[in-house]
Parts: sequence; structure tokens; C-alpha cells
Amino acid sequence: MMNEILKSRSSSLDNYKEFTFSDSSKKDEHQVTIKILEDMFQLPGADYGTYIWPCAPILAQYVWQNKDLVRTQSILEIGAGTGLPGIVAAKCGANVILSDSNTKPLSLDLCRKSAELNGLKNVTVCGITWGEVTPTLTQLPPIDLILASDCFYHSKDFEDVIMTMSFILHRCPNANVWCAYQERSSERSIEYLLDKWSLYGHELPLPSMEHWTSSYDSHLKHIIRIYEIRIKMQNKVY
Repeated sequence: MMNEILKSRSSSLDNYKEFTFSDSSKKDEHQVTIKILEDMFQLPGADYGTYIWPCAPILAQYVWQNKDLVRTQSILEIGAGTGLPGIVAAKCGANVILSDSNTKPLSLDLCRKSAELNGLKNVTVCGITWGEVTPTLTQLPPIDLILASDCFYHSKDFEDVIMTMSFILHRCPNANVWCAYQERSSERSIEYLLDKWSLYGHELPLPSMEHWTSSYDSHLKHIIRIYEIRIKMQNKVY
């Protein structure tokens, strides 16, 4: 049954949204257009990760505006869903791994198809489930940057997300996380969990969306923040 669903999905490559990122409003300036597949028909087995959430364009724009920093880096996107930030990073020249839960084959398939749709050869896709130490997680290559878009959605998952970040950051101590999340309640905080897992976070300035174009504008209706997360070493933040 699942193979039939994936086959049906793979034949629907016209169900995508386009996002154009540019350096200025001038037509001759450097720009890139990204196509991202979504599950428009909510096929059986679909979940929250099969369509674009408001945080993704914001984090993708932040990646684009920092393309000189991400170029040639090894980047992992966790909870990638449709993979927009990671796809943009790959277009900027990074080597990218898009990951989502092993229990979400449809999201993983969307990531693969979006990479193909954008002609990317520097993208791989794998299953990483938050909170689980699996061979896939332990065998990751050295990572420079982790991207996380709207991974802090269900409070019950917060510690699993942070545990996964912590595991990777302690193996790659010079790496960091760029994390975008939608503020849904002032009572929901990850500060104590960051401290528990020897991490530290600080807010980053939101990117300008002046030269970003898309028919998708849901991000305009929400409060979205971007944080950088790093590990603590000997009571100091590096």
C-alpha cells in the first residue's frame, strides 16, 4: 500500500510552490527560484511535515542572506518536512542532508523529489527520528550547521529535538544550529532543556523579506523568531 502511495506522489510533480530569493530588486542581480513539493491532496500517511509551514520561508531567507557563510559547508536539516531551508542552502553551494523521522516516508519522499525538481546533486535524504540514537545518527559525517524549522511545535517533542541537537553538537563542537520557530505561547520555553543538555541559545535578527517573492505569504500572519544554538564548554559558550 505504501509503495502505491509513493508512486502516486511521484507522479504529481506539478503540486509545488515557487520561492524566489534575490539580492536586490533589479532583475539582473543574482537570484534563485526554488520549487518545493507539497502534499496538496493529503494522501494516506500524510502529516504536518508534508506541507510548508510559516517558519520555513523565514529560515530559508536567513540562509540566503548568509549564503557566503553556508557555501561549501556540511549542513543537516532536521525535521525537514518539505525541506525548503535545506534546499536553499544546497542552491547556495552547501552539501546538505535533509532528514525527517523514520516514521514519515512521505516527507522523506517529498524531500527527495524536491531535490530532483531543483536539479540538486549535493543533497542526500535520510531518516533521523528525534530522541533516538540510531546508526544513521551516529554515522553522520562531520556537520557544520544544523537547520531546524518549526521543530518546536508539540511540547512533548521538545526534549527529543534538543537531545538530537545536543548529540550532534557534542560530536561536532564547532557546529551550531539555526532554529526558526513560531511563537504560540509565552509560557512555552526551551531554556531549561537547553541548560539540561549543555546548550545555549540566543536570538538572531530576522532577515529582510524585501526581495523575496512567492505566492505563499502565511509567514506574515505569525510571530516568528530565529535562534542560534551552540554547546556550552566548561561553563563558557563557544
